[in-house]
Amino acid sequence: MKVLVDTCVWSQLLRKAAKENDPIVLELNELIKEYRVQMIGPIRQELLSGIKTNKQFLLLKKHLRSFSDLEIKTEDYETAAQMSNACRRKGVQGSHIDFLICAVADRYDLAIFTIDADFELYRRYIPVKLYKLGKRALG
Repeated sequence: MKVLVDTCVWSQLLRKAAKENDPIVLELNELIKEYRVQMIGPIRQELLSGIKTNKQFLLLKKHLRSFSDLEIKTEDYETAAQMSNACRRKGVQGSHIDFLICAVADRYDLAIFTIDADFELYRRYIPVKLYKLGKRALG
């Protein structure tokens, strides 16, 4: 199964202090080698935002170009809003990007690879498949 990788996981890989034995980094590298990684524009934007130098920006942009963006449709934004509303009614709040990730992943039947604990809260109230570290399968 293909996996939509959240910004926080990418950030773990991209940190200068990333450790070679970090299980998250190792898992993401394996998913990349297996051509299972999926990207959406908002995650790309988050990754490229806040880069300190133009040289670093251009290098990261070049590397990320290896991953095409999945198409985001109007219905994805509408579904994301519904998901946000469903969670909010239960007292769970999240970012617009988080719910867009959930909506796109649901439509494409993707697991989400994240280390953001908020997604565990979302999955109580909306359909969310989480990628389990080391399991190479769904949560």
